[in-house]
Amino acid sequence: MKYAVVTFGCRVNQADSLAIEEDLRARGAVAVAPEEAELVVVNTCSVTATADQGARQTIRRVARDNPSARIVATGCYATRRPDDVGALPNVVRVVPNDSKPKAIALLSTDFGLTTAARFGDGEGSCGRSIEPGVAGRTAFTLRVQTGCSESCSYCIIPSTRGRPHSVPVDGVLAEVVRVASAGFKEIALTGVHLGSYGRDLQPASSLFELLQIIQHEMSATGLLFRVSSLEPMDCTRDIVDLVASSRTFAPHFHLPLQHASNRLLTAMCRPYTIEYYAALVDDIRRRIPHASIGSDIIVGFPGESEQDFDELEEYLEGSPLTHLHVFPYSDRPGTTAATMTGRVPGPVVRERGRRVREISRCLSARFQDAQTGAIRPALTVDDGSMVVTDNYLKLRIGPGRARNEFLQVRVLSPHVAVVV
Repeated sequence: MKYAVVTFGCRVNQADSLAIEEDLRARGAVAVAPEEAELVVVNTCSVTATADQGARQTIRRVARDNPSARIVATGCYATRRPDDVGALPNVVRVVPNDSKPKAIALLSTDFGLTTAARFGDGEGSCGRSIEPGVAGRTAFTLRVQTGCSESCSYCIIPSTRGRPHSVPVDGVLAEVVRVASAGFKEIALTGVHLGSYGRDLQPASSLFELLQIIQHEMSATGLLFRVSSLEPMDCTRDIVDLVASSRTFAPHFHLPLQHASNRLLTAMCRPYTIEYYAALVDDIRRRIPHASIGSDIIVGFPGESEQDFDELEEYLEGSPLTHLHVFPYSDRPGTTAATMTGRVPGPVVRERGRRVREISRCLSARFQDAQTGAIRPALTVDDGSMVVTDNYLKLRIGPGRARNEFLQVRVLSPHVAVVV
């Protein structure tokens, strides 16, 4: 069978899609473009209305360009609105997030797929077909946790991903060994609420304990691990200390701020203040001067005043952050924020988003300039002429390298490096 997987959204979805691809390949399926595929899996996101729209448009486009394709929809939008998604053209099955790890096993008979030699439950299972380059990924994204019990007023994801669920430490280590033996040299640890890792296990554990074990067990292998998005309250001093002192973990943090107005942080039900956040990232910058520190920002949240936005701009412009993901506020039916008054007009939201994206460009340029002359470890990606450094600079190098090589490079300019 010829298949294609189309993925929207976060690193967790990327990890889930990679597991789906592995299971398909292990059952004899062959990856092709969506317009040539017999089976197309669309892994949807629902963090914004734009994400919902993108999934609908993609499904309609696949059905138009490939009328014989059978489309399976999964992910957060498919979980949130299964009837709407199921009514889209060529959709033959809607698989909710809870069933996603076993999706291909469930669909095998319907789609004439052979039984995998050693199919597991999607968490540490062996025997699946994997190597760097599958789904275009040079680094491996490893989901160690899913679900969220936080109550951010704008977020629908707790209802689509369910309660927190952590992969036991032994399962994480087994999966690390598996992907390392397949040739991967960099692994990104991810979760829906990664910082809650281990709280649901018996006995209870923590993300810091998991990182300590990875450091102890894997430091001699030369593998590089990235810690994916962490909520500010979960980025403890112990975690910062470990990253600062270890070559096993990349000096790369992603700490969603969402806003710099304490009034709006309270309305968003975010459990920290701008003072707490600023002290955290200032401490990281002091202790790890070369660290990349990214963040997420929401503009246009209900009730956002000019003063609130001024506070956001003022903080961001003087912050040690290195890049921003900017999200115009989007109503999610069923959330507290969807019932709030004080809507910000669309043109104002778009202009505020433009201004924050411009700040992000300035922050990135400042960080890139500061790294000029530095020598950093880096992994070759794509066709081997690009690298991603441990501190998340994406740089072009000369030709002649293969994908998935670890190198030492000297940064020559914001976008160019040379192998040393």
